[in-house]
Amino acid sequence: MKKLLYLLIIAALMFSCKTKVKEPYYVIKGKIVGADSITFILQKRVSGKFVRLDSAVEVKGEFKIKGGSIIYPDKVYLSSKDKEESLVFYLENSDIIITGHIDSLENAKVTGSKTHDEFMAYQDLLKPFNERINKIYEDYEAATKAGDKAKVAEIEKNIAEINAERITFDKEFIKNHPASFIAPSILSSLSYELEADEIDTLINGLDTTVANAPKIKDLKARVVVMKTVAIGQKAPDFILNDVNDKPLPLSSKISKSKLLLIDFWASWCGPCRQENPNVVKIYKEYNKKGFDVFGVSLDENKEDWVKAIADDKLTWTQVSDLQYWNNAAAKLYAVRTIPANFLLDKTGTIIARNLRGDALKNKVKEVLGGK
Repeated sequence: MKKLLYLLIIAALMFSCKTKVKEPYYVIKGKIVGADSITFILQKRVSGKFVRLDSAVEVKGEFKIKGGSIIYPDKVYLSSKDKEESLVFYLENSDIIITGHIDSLENAKVTGSKTHDEFMAYQDLLKPFNERINKIYEDYEAATKAGDKAKVAEIEKNIAEINAERITFDKEFIKNHPASFIAPSILSSLSYELEADEIDTLINGLDTTVANAPKIKDLKARVVVMKTVAIGQKAPDFILNDVNDKPLPLSSKISKSKLLLIDFWASWCGPCRQENPNVVKIYKEYNKKGFDVFGVSLDENKEDWVKAIADDKLTWTQVSDLQYWNNAAAKLYAVRTIPANFLLDKTGTIIARNLRGDALKNKVKEVLGGK
């Protein structure tokens, strides 16, 4: 009897070893009205660029995309070849259903993803901020059109205050939701407004599983670089070509002036072009007192770069390797968004960063004196 029982146990173990355990996977089922024969593309962003994951053609009002196991839920983008808009949602190992209309794909309904439900709840919390910003931008455009400089200045101050409130809100959200997989995306976006130590603190507060997500690992690597270009650190040297293709090191400009602004920008960057007149004005006022600028462009096209320099009347030194976001200096200084800048003293020590408009002028005035 014991021998028979033993054989039964062995047989059961052998059977269980041969039985395949069902692997987790995701299935996206789409029902988009007005999209018959249209190809839908599923993408994600990696290092600032879209990477195609899969695609499917809608037939008889439906399409299906199926994929293997996903370790960490992540933000993805669903778009069609015929429309510019895309639906942003969180992909995870589950059956996800997307319903909507092709003319408003960005507003399609997503069900079946717990992480996406968390994302939508977060978006609802942001509505008061978005409504205030939308309203204030309408006032800003009206004041700008009317040439009311005092009103424009007042509105810009209000925008800055709202942005500060939003930053505080996001920081608290991350602290209060350490196990949510939307936290990495929020923190990744928020990191452009934070110092390295603040980012470290928020990362350390995340649950272990979330802290191992790819976005957080990338952020940890960026923080290491950020600490090398923090206020109080010596500015790392680099060599890029000027507009005449002559290699020019940053170190050749350090100590030649009392203050040197490393200004990261590009011809294709709207906010950069809007800020350029402010830098030009400060340069004209304080250059003879010891203020200089070292422009670093993230352009790809040299003609566009040179034209923008002429159009914006940027008379200071300009360099670039024409490598877009792969710009060597941008990587060295952990620059992931532009405009960005670093203000150096005569010794090459970083004394401030990302100062724009009046904030930049006030800092230059504080160091050099003047009106």
